[in-house]
Amino acid sequence: MISNYLKNGVVGALALICAGARLVPGTDQHGPVFGKVATLVAAERPHLLTNLANNTATAKVDSAIRVFASAVGPLSHPKALETAFKAYFNYTSSHADEVRKPLLYFVDFGLPSTQPRGYIFDMNTMSVVEGPFTVAHGRGSSTTQYGIPTRFSNNPGSAMTSLGLYVAEGLYGFHGHAGGVAYSSVGLRLKGVSAGLNDKAGARGVVAHGAPYVTPTRAGRSEGCPAMEPDRAQRVLPELANGAMVFLFAPDENLVASAE
Repeated sequence: MISNYLKNGVVGALALICAGARLVPGTDQHGPVFGKVATLVAAERPHLLTNLANNTATAKVDSAIRVFASAVGPLSHPKALETAFKAYFNYTSSHADEVRKPLLYFVDFGLPSTQPRGYIFDMNTMSVVEGPFTVAHGRGSSTTQYGIPTRFSNNPGSAMTSLGLYVAEGLYGFHGHAGGVAYSSVGLRLKGVSAGLNDKAGARGVVAHGAPYVTPTRAGRSEGCPAMEPDRAQRVLPELANGAMVFLFAPDENLVASAE
């Protein structure tokens, strides 16, 4: 509101000065008074544009929350969606060349692994295109095979889930082991873009993939990857590849604070 008043005041003052200049003999729009006002307008313009961008992003977040709040199941924290959507829209506005698909793979790791906690949202149509479905967390994030993860890390070798925002990159052939048995699946490389939270994902080999230890009713533990059922991975990961986004949430105070 204050920025609108300032903008209107500056524009009004400029109009009055320009009108006055036309009434004073020998004065034109390129005189010193006009130059000072033009400088003031030029100095204010970046702030006005920033405020406009912030207001637009806030409106998008509010709209998305209103739509999805009634479309998803119970979440672990009242700010789960707000945290994800703020990160998504802020990154989209500043890195439009990287976000080439309107899809967001969202996981609420504040819920137990025996509860469906993953969704894929279409952020253009504001609709749930997949989910809820079970998703694995890292074995280092919980002390038991099933339950709620309580520890998260960005460090190599931790086998923990890394929270925050990721950009989905290319597909590749993933190979893993479960119960001593080798298996193969489609894999989706992820680029962590939340500084300090997941920006070592590439070095750690944190990817999205299918895994036989994830079933419709429960998910075992991964090495830190948000793994899903094999059949679902074959169907949805190609849709996410090369330009969609991923947000891994938990009621972590540092992550939630980023949405305030």
